[in-house]
Amino acid sequence: MTNKQGSLSINSENIFPIIKKWLYSDHDIFYRELISNGCDAITKLKKLDVMGEYSLPDDYEPKVEVRVNPTEKTIKVIDNGLGMTAEEVEEYINQIAFSGATDFLEKYKDKSSEDQIIGHFGLGFYSAFMVADEVQIETLSYRDGAAPVHWSCDGGTEFEMGDGTKETVGTEITLFLNEDCLEFANEYRAKEVLMKYCSFMPTEIYLVNETAETQYETIPVEEKTEKDVVVETIIEEPKTEERENENGEKEVVEVSPRTEKLKIVKRPVPINDIHPLWTKHPNECTDDDYKKFYRTVFQDYKEPLFWIHLNMDYPFNLKGILYFPKINTEYDSIEGTIKLYNNQVFIADNIKEVIPEFLMLLKGVIDCPDLPLNVSRSALQNDGFVKKISDYITKKVADKLIGMCKTEKESYEKYWDDISPFIKFGCLKDEKFCDKMNDYILFKDINEQFLTLPELLKAEEEKEAENAAEDGSGNEAAAGSDADETNKDENAGEADTFDEDENTDEADTFDEDEEERDTRKTVYYVTDVNQQGQYIRMFKEYDMNAVILDHNIDSSFITQLEQRNQNYRFMRIDADVTDALKEDVSEEDLKESLDSLTEIFRKALGKEDLNVKVEKLKDASVSSVMTLSEEGRRMQDMMKMYNLSGMDESMFGGDETLILNVNHPLVTFILEHKDDTHVPIFCKQLYDLAMLANHPLKPEDMTAFVARSNQIMLVLANKNK
Repeated sequence: MTNKQGSLSINSENIFPIIKKWLYSDHDIFYRELISNGCDAITKLKKLDVMGEYSLPDDYEPKVEVRVNPTEKTIKVIDNGLGMTAEEVEEYINQIAFSGATDFLEKYKDKSSEDQIIGHFGLGFYSAFMVADEVQIETLSYRDGAAPVHWSCDGGTEFEMGDGTKETVGTEITLFLNEDCLEFANEYRAKEVLMKYCSFMPTEIYLVNETAETQYETIPVEEKTEKDVVVETIIEEPKTEERENENGEKEVVEVSPRTEKLKIVKRPVPINDIHPLWTKHPNECTDDDYKKFYRTVFQDYKEPLFWIHLNMDYPFNLKGILYFPKINTEYDSIEGTIKLYNNQVFIADNIKEVIPEFLMLLKGVIDCPDLPLNVSRSALQNDGFVKKISDYITKKVADKLIGMCKTEKESYEKYWDDISPFIKFGCLKDEKFCDKMNDYILFKDINEQFLTLPELLKAEEEKEAENAAEDGSGNEAAAGSDADETNKDENAGEADTFDEDENTDEADTFDEDEEERDTRKTVYYVTDVNQQGQYIRMFKEYDMNAVILDHNIDSSFITQLEQRNQNYRFMRIDADVTDALKEDVSEEDLKESLDSLTEIFRKALGKEDLNVKVEKLKDASVSSVMTLSEEGRRMQDMMKMYNLSGMDESMFGGDETLILNVNHPLVTFILEHKDDTHVPIFCKQLYDLAMLANHPLKPEDMTAFVARSNQIMLVLANKNK
């Protein structure tokens, strides 16, 4: 072949973008691109063998070899794939952005059913110029009679191409590194990059340091292969020792036989796993396989809770494994890692177009050959197809969780505290996920039992039905009274009808809204088991239930649930005193006590706008309770979230209500001895005790409370002298 000189043919729409360093954000990506090209060349050659267009040697072992030489400042990437002829070098190397993989697939599209060829754009080779001043190619095509080709370029648009010296089929690319990129010829840095991008490429990859000393290993003779280079034979003579036999006589006994071992040049070990776990069928994988893969990929030695193996062939090809790690910390500080692969080639971590945001809390791998990548293979092109992939992943995660809740409830409950932030975050971020998970979200109640929302509501309905049955006689009397009222309405005749017509639509709407609010089921919840212990004790005593929602995501989560489910509402356990905790006393009977106690407490506390309510609680040991309306408390929480604290008292202080129990002796004492000198102290103490059971006191209020407690004890001590 005659020597040839010329200029690279640049497609006008590309204008040689690869040589400019901004095509790839990371310079180390050249390793991925060159090795991917080598894997492609091997895949093509094996396909030609399958199709009968080429016969592989019997001893053929596909591999890509990376040879680093920090002394000579070079990197070599060598493959034993199909190689190139001079015409193919002209076409695929000299004409930038002509993809060899695309051309190959077009030619053999009717003869090959599986596309495992990585390249798409014909640009990867030129990533070498991000780190090299000069690149050389030595290649020999598999074709009969093909001549070896040499090609070199110094990073400009000029190249040289002529006869080569390569004697075996395949391609060898040599990079002469520039001074800024010598790190990539360091063996340890090279291995780090290869492990990042190439850990699971489909062809074995070997890393060799050409300047390192030869390493050796010792093997048994029977394990020797034809490829082993024997340095020496090591013979260990048998070992004997003198022992006493059963007759008491001493004799020489052989304790280890004669052995013969071989010292050989250390066998090369590939740095990658060509059959990663996600490429296998789930039935072929054991729990230990999944756990080992997790430890290897994520360097996390805490076992995952469980995992989902994705395996889909239609309407797109997608495989992967998603792991649920322990995520029982605050959800906004959790960072998972989902690695995205394309035909076992690493693309990037956590690509949000493919991985729904809430799944970023997980760890896993997803391999999708159908991903529409951009030219640098590091990001996705806009494509509606990507949304389908994302939706599929979300659906599979929801299906797994629902299946566990239905068939593995015990395991699901065991994992719940760890995975609940993830599920709740998912419900907030993805409506479809929320729709599927709505009835499979667990709530841990104050009795340490796990219940779904339907189970909670059903239990409440059964309790109401039981109470109604017990109060049957009273209900019948009430029904008779209602009937009398109905008869009166009917006797009113036209006048009543006229009055009803006079009613405005607004009034009707208000009545309907009131009725809707009254019929909504209430789910009580606890945000701090210790702080709200008094309320929990009362609930348990009277067979009432509440769920524990103590994660910072819960406030937003229950608000969303209420918006999507109009038949129930959530109310914190201290938002009100429920009827089940009170004796049946009319407001008229308590009015006099209410007026008197309101005046006494407002005066003692210096709070003219203090809301006071008087109840006759069944539990006589409870003197006072502080309630804050659900709406007011949620508004306070929201303001704290947005760092608007300080405004809550002035805007929502009126929502706090001090409830006094007239069944308690201390409240009775205050009511009957309102002019006693100790009453103001008792009022302040009862108020602070109620506040403490609701939320922590401010520093100055806590100081006053402690001082007042000491004062009360001192009074008692002096009284007993």
